[in-house]
Amino acid sequence: MGIGVTILMIVLFPLNSFLFLRENLAAPNQVQADVVSNEKSIQGLVAGVETKKIETLKAQATDDPQYQPVRKSGIKDLVVPGAHASVIIDADTGTILHYSEGRTHRQIASLTKLMTAILVMEKIPNLDEAVTIDEEPVYADGTKVGCPRSGYCISQRLKVGEEISARSLLQAMLMNSANDSAIALGKHIAGTQDAFVDVMNAKAKELGLNDTHFCTASGLDLDDESAAAGCYSSAYDIARIAAYSLRYDTIWKIARQPSNTIVTSIDGKLQHTILNTDQLLDQMPNIIGSKTGFTPMAGYSLVMTVADPTKKHRIVAVVLDDNTRWADIKTMANWAFSSYTWQ
Repeated sequence: MGIGVTILMIVLFPLNSFLFLRENLAAPNQVQADVVSNEKSIQGLVAGVETKKIETLKAQATDDPQYQPVRKSGIKDLVVPGAHASVIIDADTGTILHYSEGRTHRQIASLTKLMTAILVMEKIPNLDEAVTIDEEPVYADGTKVGCPRSGYCISQRLKVGEEISARSLLQAMLMNSANDSAIALGKHIAGTQDAFVDVMNAKAKELGLNDTHFCTASGLDLDDESAAAGCYSSAYDIARIAAYSLRYDTIWKIARQPSNTIVTSIDGKLQHTILNTDQLLDQMPNIIGSKTGFTPMAGYSLVMTVADPTKKHRIVAVVLDDNTRWADIKTMANWAFSSYTWQ
């Protein structure tokens, strides 16, 4: 029996030592450790650390980052009181810089369109190819091409039978969050909205997004509230989707285009004016871009990507259900770059 106890002590001691070392590597500050803090056993905690490592490798801006963020000494944790959930990550490594309710399942409204944009880039080789508009996108609710707000139109809307490029629809979807564009692009890729949702969820699974389930290409609330409960993501997953989308420069070049951009149908007969919902484009010189989201169920949400002045380091900030989203996300970006160095 004495020999058995000795062997047990030898096995347990290195396991615990290894665990703390791995936590320090995968979670260099207190907020990142919160991701796995609810695990109740050594086996569960190790699994949590391993899962975090795998998730980071699958959904970040680069596969071989050159720099690692290091928190400066004496920096206090950030508090974002206006947001029901908020996260900041380093886009290139996936390292969490700020984390509050990061894995809580919530409605995300038009932040959904970032995943739709990723799939457009991956499934449509030529963005100048024609997309034929049918009745389904034309009669979609909410913001549409030519109508920057529901019930407020500034130019021609999409017409049934119109042919317009995938690029133009991508512009309307990312800049002005046009729901009809998201629906048309999803149907162009997969044939039906439901089939496209299957593609979205398959991509989410591929990226290791364990707290995400899409129901539409646009992020519109479903009429059936019980069904709508099955449509969700989290601030952490959205941050990782945004980081992954940075692999496609086209997405973020479009996101930075100014308001009053004009797109036309393939035959040139229809012109559509697109506004940009980004309120910080002229206020933050190193902004890469942002995506807004709002529905009654989701509240006001926002994801923003920003570079430091050297443009070598990029962060993603996310707030969900935040009535002061623009002020808060600007504060978050400033805090991140003043609180961390990259080595």
